[in-house]
Amino acid sequence: MSQTTLGDDELFGEAAAEVRADVENHLSKAREELPAAADVWETEADNVLGVLNGLRSALDVGDAEEHLRQAKKWYTMGERADAFEDADDLAAAIEDLEALIDDIEDAHDDVSDLTNAVPELRGALQEFEADDEE
Repeated sequence: MSQTTLGDDELFGEAAAEVRADVENHLSKAREELPAAADVWETEADNVLGVLNGLRSALDVGDAEEHLRQAKKWYTMGERADAFEDADDLAAAIEDLEALIDDIEDAHDDVSDLTNAVPELRGALQEFEADDEE
C-alpha cells in the first residue's frame, strides 16, 4: 500500500469521526431545545386561558428542528459516503427525535386551537346567559 493510500485512509477515518461527532452534537443540541416534562405538566395560572397560553409557550421546540435538520444532513452525507461502520444508533436517535418533535408540534397546534376557541366559547356562553336573563 502506498504512502498516499495510508494517508487517505487515515484522513477518511478522521473525517468520518468528525461527521459522526457533528451528528451527535446536533442531536444533543436538539434535545436541549425540547421542553422539559415538568414545563408541560405544571402550571401557575389563574384561569383556563392562562393555562393554555402557558402550555402553548412550554410546547415551543425552539431550534430543535434546525438542529435535527443539520443532524439528518450530516448523517445522510456520512451514510452515502459509507463513512460509518455502525450508524444504527444514529438512525434510531434521529427517528426518535423526529417523532417526538412532531408530537410536540401537534400538541402545540392543538393547544393553539383551544387557546383561540375558549375565549370565543366563553363569549358565546356569556351572551347566552345574558339573553337568558332577559
